[in-house]
Amino acid sequence: MTNWSFLTNHAQALIAIAQDPAIRLRDLGDRIGITERAAHRIVTELTAAGYLARERRGRRNHYTVRTNQPLPDSIARGRKLEDLLAILHPDPAARQSRG
Repeated sequence: MTNWSFLTNHAQALIAIAQDPAIRLRDLGDRIGITERAAHRIVTELTAAGYLARERRGRRNHYTVRTNQPLPDSIARGRKLEDLLAILHPDPAARQSRG
């Protein structure tokens, strides 16, 4: 096993949220191997950048991945988040929003 990853924690968080829009931050952190606090920071950054929308449903948050957002990487210029998710998470039901 290597000690590095092809995908950043931000990308892994987006994929995990696409798979489970009601995921708890504790579970998100466990899933991608980071602390709950780091997961909270990443979700806050992704929300501020427009990649996620967060809605409170009772005692839980529900997230919507905004797939029409452009990827921020220079090598992926012109591509949108939906292009990345189509490769890494091909379930179209999980790619929730184009807004």
